Amino acid sequence: MTVIRQILNDVRAGHRLTGEEALRLMKVRDRRIWDIALTADEIREQKVGNVVSYVRNQNLHVTNICKNVCGFCGFGRPKGSEGTFLYGEDEIRAQAALARERDVTEICMLSGVHPDFTLETYEDMIGWVHDAMPSADIHTASPDEVTWAAQKSGVSIEEALKRLRAAGLGTLQGTGAEILVDSVREIICPRKVDTATWAAVIRAAHKLGIRSTATIMYGSVEQPEDRIAHFSLLRQIQDETGGFTELVPLSYLHQNTALYNEGRASAGATGREDILLFAVSRLFLDNFDHIQISWGKVGIKMAQLGLCAGGDDLGGTMFCDAVSVDAGADEADYLDPKTMERIATDIGRELRQRTTTYTLL
Repeated sequence: MTVIRQILNDVRAGHRLTGEEALRLMKVRDRRIWDIALTADEIREQKVGNVVSYVRNQNLHVTNICKNVCGFCGFGRPKGSEGTFLYGEDEIRAQAALARERDVTEICMLSGVHPDFTLETYEDMIGWVHDAMPSADIHTASPDEVTWAAQKSGVSIEEALKRLRAAGLGTLQGTGAEILVDSVREIICPRKVDTATWAAVIRAAHKLGIRSTATIMYGSVEQPEDRIAHFSLLRQIQDETGGFTELVPLSYLHQNTALYNEGRASAGATGREDILLFAVSRLFLDNFDHIQISWGKVGIKMAQLGLCAGGDDLGGTMFCDAVSVDAGADEADYLDPKTMERIATDIGRELRQRTTTYTLL
């Protein structure tokens, strides 16, 4: 029996993958990728059954002005540069009103980390949305944003999180994680918080009962070892807190990014890497129930294959994803639930709408 087959048999029998075993799976380059995907699909079925879920959400982009201007991002702009925007109260309230008309249950506030934003700024913006949609989950504030807002206003991380929750925050965005390895972060996002700070904010949120997503942005400069190190930290935090709602793998979109155009990153993940990332995350993150397949990052056809490789969730309707579009994804604006249903039923699964925290509706 080959080593790969033995590892997969052990996982089926309840063995918890080690980092070394997961790395072996991540590096497979032949037809055994389908064996790994099949095993991940079996584990997915055991955990969540036959449902493919989605949330009816809308992205709300506040500004593309950002203190970070990461090399992998085509969205953020320095303050004062050409092509920047910053929405005020009227525009934010109008976008929230539009989301209400669309029967949205989650508002995903996405923004650059504006250098002038304070904690009070975030409280105001969340409050405006909460006024318009008091029953919606306001999903916002990455660990980088929380840290920045707390520093600007001179309060602790815990105090900042409590105040954001009081303003109407529902769940925290586990974005800004990219790759939780500092040697990689120094290349792709040197102005963002380091790994320890990201993890500390997430732990603090979970301790307060604020749940969050977990993300990984893969396919730029990191190696398979870095992806497994990232997963290992996420699994450790989930063991401690149980506060992650799902893993959201985000395949690096290279087309309009400085990192790629300057020759410092690859042209994104290959299809093999996408499939193995989905499958190995399902097998390694045994304390996560849900693996989301981001159709805006990998395209609709690959998203369907991802659902056959351990994925069980299609994310949200979004209605607008300027971050992905600006990076080069032309089809990342909106996915109709009718299309989601076609994708799901075509592989023998049932599409169900969910809340942000995975209560099926």
